[in-house]
Amino acid sequence: MTIKDFMTNMHRECDHLLTQAEDLLDNKKFEEAHNKYDAFKTQTLLHFAMEEEYLFPLLEDKSGMGSMGPTNVMRMEHAQAKALFEKMDDAYKEHDTDRAFSLGESMNILLQQHNLKEEQMLYTMMNNTLAENTQEIVEKLQSYGN
Repeated sequence: MTIKDFMTNMHRECDHLLTQAEDLLDNKKFEEAHNKYDAFKTQTLLHFAMEEEYLFPLLEDKSGMGSMGPTNVMRMEHAQAKALFEKMDDAYKEHDTDRAFSLGESMNILLQQHNLKEEQMLYTMMNNTLAENTQEIVEKLQSYGN
């Protein structure tokens, strides 16, 4: 498995959790929806941590590009998503379905655009630049946060 494969699969898993949360919310299953939303948030924040704490520094060091290249843009987009999470937390806690759906749509648009950039550009750069350590890197990602 490549870095790109692993991280792209994680994107899909996070997307699925948000869809499940919204389906439950739509069916007025508020507690279950909140639990699924929490799982989405936890997995997405773990994904961000994998990138910000581990993958981005590896790529920046190995490529020599430093932190002002494409990884800087990704970090800024992570910050935007984290700010949206704060608003979504309140909407889910308050069972405010209209607000939760509106914020969820904003989150979905942000993450889809963000993920596309990572999957098409950044992860490909990682696969190429970090190729000699792919197995070790993927193993570390698989145990990240445990």
